Amino acid sequence: MTKLIQNFINGKVTASKSNISGDVFNPATGEKTAEIKFATAAEVDLAVKTAANAFPKWADTSPLRRARILFKFKELLDKHSTEIAKIITAEHGKVFEDARGELTRGIEVVEFACGIPHLLKGEFSENIGGGIDSYSIRQPLGVCAGISPFNFPAMVPMWMFPLAIACGNTFVLKPSEKDPSTSLRLAELLQDAGLPDGVFNIVNGDKVAVDALLNHPSISAISFVGSTPVAEYIYKTGTSKHKRVQSLGGAKNHCIVLPDVDLDQTAASLMGAAYGSAGERCMAISVAVVVGEQTADKLVQKLQDRIKKLKVAPGTEPGAEMGPLVTKQHLEKVVSYVDHGVKEGAKLVADGRGFKVKHHENGYFLGPCLFDHVQTKMRIYQEEIFGPVLCVVRVKDFDAAISLINQHRFGNGAAIFTNDGIAARYFASKIEAGMVGINVPIPVPMAFYSFGGWKDSIFGDYAIYGAEGVRFYTKLKTVTSRWPKEALKAEFMMPTMK
Repeated sequence: MTKLIQNFINGKVTASKSNISGDVFNPATGEKTAEIKFATAAEVDLAVKTAANAFPKWADTSPLRRARILFKFKELLDKHSTEIAKIITAEHGKVFEDARGELTRGIEVVEFACGIPHLLKGEFSENIGGGIDSYSIRQPLGVCAGISPFNFPAMVPMWMFPLAIACGNTFVLKPSEKDPSTSLRLAELLQDAGLPDGVFNIVNGDKVAVDALLNHPSISAISFVGSTPVAEYIYKTGTSKHKRVQSLGGAKNHCIVLPDVDLDQTAASLMGAAYGSAGERCMAISVAVVVGEQTADKLVQKLQDRIKKLKVAPGTEPGAEMGPLVTKQHLEKVVSYVDHGVKEGAKLVADGRGFKVKHHENGYFLGPCLFDHVQTKMRIYQEEIFGPVLCVVRVKDFDAAISLINQHRFGNGAAIFTNDGIAARYFASKIEAGMVGINVPIPVPMAFYSFGGWKDSIFGDYAIYGAEGVRFYTKLKTVTSRWPKEALKAEFMMPTMK
């Protein structure tokens, strides 16, 4: 019998009355594994009202008590990590070890959120004037919502809700309809950790659910990770409704390769950065900007040699290095980009189209694709492909490489491979991207920093998680107090704290 995936409201799985549903597939086999019921606008309203009802009591719960629940949640995540990783692999398709790595990065944010008693500490100034003290506090916003993508069904939701609820907010999550089971398992573990009913809720669905969240008057803040067109829509719609919005969009992450590097080591790094998780990462390296023709020739050859040895297989298979794409539709979209690149005149030196895995012929597999001599006017350079496609752009010098990257509309991440400290320092200072790697191809910040790009890779003033996350999920209040010993006369001028 096909599994039926429902909403999670007020601490329990809640059956939907919607007549609209979607299918969930195993990407490695192409088989339908579950049916997901999409929430109606009324059911989204119920989830938000449930969260709103739970908010006053949860906001009044001490930060220490909230942290203890998160400590227990972290303990349960560790205990069930293998189980959760298997759920991720079964619905997303990424290899098992990559799924475990994703979960680990999500757990790190939970660990950061466990420090919320310290993170919420304000400032205090004694006797700023005439027996007057001043201090600041940070208070929760109310009901917050998160809309997360398919590529990280555990990590990205955990970029959002642990910090939101640690700050005293309640939360409604709308996970991707392509791989929703992970979020439901996280909700169950939160309940097991002692989270009160109604603090964390899940509504499944598509644009109907998204718009219901965006337009709901009781939602105070929305976090989003996904494509740039949708990110911009989320930002404009949410802010027009006077909500606080952090909306992270697409990317076209570049990596400069200078002639002084160890090309074997660089090729190995690029393989993981470009083809790990089948390229379905917003921080994947999709463009290698190589300085010098000889360096480019050697690097492309080394990449070709490694691509031939890359093990593409179901994510559950031991030794698998790259799994399938998430859906048949996404596979067709990525293949269309490869077709377009060939038509535009780029040299396809590794063609993964038509790749088949024995006994999994109906799986959504695409072998690694490598383009050389890519020009900046080409669509495969300009747009985010979100698949296992690496483009090599050749430039004459370092300045041309930096100029090329800075002219791109996206600015999520950028990396450089070099042994030259002066070049690396200049790159870190001048490159127009929010996250920078020096001999690190995927510079995703640790949980105690913050994740966020520049330009069309983000909409809003707040990066996600870390200190920026605490600021996003709280509002600042500054208190000025006086306890006079004697009666005060009325003052008719602007107070100056004399």
